[in-house]
Amino acid sequence: MDKTIQIDTFSRFTQVSRETITSLKKYEEYLIKSNKTLNLIGKSTVNQIWIRHFLDSSQVIDFIDKNEKDLIDLGSGAGFPGLITAILAKDRNIPLNVKLIEKSPRKVSFLKEIIKRLNLKVQVLHLNVLEYSTRLEADLIIARAFKPLKIILQFLDKNTENWKKVFLFLGKTGQDELLQASKSWDIKYKQRMSVTSSDSVVIEINKLKKKSIE
Repeated sequence: MDKTIQIDTFSRFTQVSRETITSLKKYEEYLIKSNKTLNLIGKSTVNQIWIRHFLDSSQVIDFIDKNEKDLIDLGSGAGFPGLITAILAKDRNIPLNVKLIEKSPRKVSFLKEIIKRLNLKVQVLHLNVLEYSTRLEADLIIARAFKPLKIILQFLDKNTENWKKVFLFLGKTGQDELLQASKSWDIKYKQRMSVTSSDSVVIEINKLKKKSIE
């Protein structure tokens, strides 16, 4: 898809300002430059950043309430979806405190630099979240291309508390993963089809409880 068409599609979906589009162009430019050495995104998606990464990461902003103040992105990588969510929240004047968690020191450096370039107030935590002993607390937890659903649910149960919503981006195996997870977990969730891929979904978990073993 032509880049101009990609940007137009993104703009129509998100209704962001011209200033935000300008910021995202800077993001794209630095991402492409850094990707040559950091392998932040797949080479096959470099020419589709506005759809495959920016638009895809934009799918939860409409479901965040203004009274939800804190968001944690698990395994943020190149900033997807957490940093894009922060950019859209700023565009909409939503006072969202965003923390990006990433274990790779080189990706952490990338995130800190792009945050600086875009003048954003976003925290970056350098840690392996699956080995982090302290329980994380936030209104919102989000993850895209992080770990299999089974591992994420175990992490949420053991290492997080007081969250209101968890947004997870699931790919082709998402339905099978949900089916398997339902055998061990009581999950209250909403499922929405991805706007960028016909075989992907975004789920919003509202309650999670381990089933008792009889």
